Amino acid sequence: MAKTHTRPAPCHTERVVGGTTVVEVRGEIDILTALPLSARLDALSADPCPDLVLDLRPMSFIDCSGLRLLCRARNRTLARHGRLRLVTDSSLFLRILRCVQLAGVFEIHPDLSAALAAVPRECVASATAG
Repeated sequence: MAKTHTRPAPCHTERVVGGTTVVEVRGEIDILTALPLSARLDALSADPCPDLVLDLRPMSFIDCSGLRLLCRARNRTLARHGRLRLVTDSSLFLRILRCVQLAGVFEIHPDLSAALAAVPRECVASATAG
């Protein structure tokens, strides 16, 4: 008898800290779990000037689907003149980013307080709207 193994979507929690949406991602981000998280990040990055922090410290695994999700979130955020920061203290994840030549693409911080304290860029959309 064959067993079917299913894994839940990665757990994530959201909160707003001083106007910044912090998404804490726990568990695995892979081909089976990336789609629901990607849809949520699409919604969070839909408005002008989104300010997002993805706390990846509780993340246990990421594959190329997860890297694609991060790149998509970054591109959507920047296209709307916003900001995306990653929080990670994982040397393995940082090594993966270096191997795929994405290390310099993301704004990376070692802890949440550093990411939230980082000097924000002014939103280009609000500067040009007035």
